[in-house]
This record gives sequence, structure tokens and C-alpha cells, in this order.
Amino acid sequence: MCLDITDMLTPIDSPFYGIVPGNAAIPLGQVVLPVTFGTKEHYRTEYIKFKVADFETSYHAILGRPALAKFMAITHYAYLLLKMPGPKGELTLCGDLRRSYECDAEAIEIAATSQAPSPMQQVFTVSKKLTPTELEIPENKAGVAKVKLATNKDSKPIDLEIGDSSKTTLISIGLDPQLESALISFLQAN
Repeated sequence: MCLDITDMLTPIDSPFYGIVPGNAAIPLGQVVLPVTFGTKEHYRTEYIKFKVADFETSYHAILGRPALAKFMAITHYAYLLLKMPGPKGELTLCGDLRRSYECDAEAIEIAATSQAPSPMQQVFTVSKKLTPTELEIPENKAGVAKVKLATNKDSKPIDLEIGDSSKTTLISIGLDPQLESALISFLQAN
């Protein structure tokens, strides 16, 4: 975008995913910039936080859901439209279908030519550094996390529809009588 914002960057340590092929992109930092949509007579400006990264992409900036929510914008991807409230009524922004296609084609070309590390290759590389004891698969100890199933002694059937025994459920016995009555009423009402 031909902006020198290096002095404005604040540190950030959380990576983001899904923009370039590979595991993650580590941002150089983040910056808050004013973003304006509209014309001289009818416009809207909001301050948007951008993560700045140093990688090749066909886009200069990507507006995510937080930015669209801040503008209260509604998008229609098929028609390349963005609508939002403005000071003098609705602002409608139309995208350029040809430019959008060119950006997509360029993004596909970048993705096809970049070398993304294979997750399987990364696992294999890490496993080479482990000791034989670290590679052992732990045994499953029987009975450690068994769930005790309710028996007929622990529960009683409740008809969900009075007179229809095919629609029943089980509730625990020993509930507080008021709680049991409220639970049965709730189950039979829904």
C-alpha cells in the first residue's frame, strides 16, 4: 500500500492462519489506521486494527469480520457489494469483477509456487529427535474413566405424552419432590 508504518507498529505475538499456504503467518506487528468508505459528500470513517505481515499476496489488506462489524456492513459476495449505514443514508460499494478475478488468479499462482511444509513431514522430523521411551504409546488402563450406567433401580420411567407409553424418558429417583414435579411438567409440556 506504499505506506511506511514501521514506527506505528505495536508488537503482537499471535500468529494467524488461512492467508498463505503453510502452518501460520507471524505478523510483524499491528497498527490502527483510519479506513474510509464513500465519496467526499457521503462517507464513513472508522479506525480498524490491522495485523501487518511480510509475505507475498495479491491483496494489500484483508478486512475481517471485526472490521465489517465495526462498520455494521453487510456483504454480498456474489454481487461484490458492501452496504453500510452512513451519515446521509445507506452507503453502497461495488467491487470490480475483473480485478477480483485477477486477484484470485494471482493468489492461486502464489499458493501453487510457494513451498508449504507438509504436516506429516514436520511430525516425522520431530519424531526423529525423540528418545525411544518418548515414542512409546501409553497403555490404556482399563476402568480408569468408566461411566456408571444407570440401572432401573436408579431411575424411573416418565410418560412424555400421557397415555402414550412409546414416548417415555428416564429420570433419576431420589430427586427433591418439588424438583421432580417441575421436571416432569417441563418434559411433558415440551
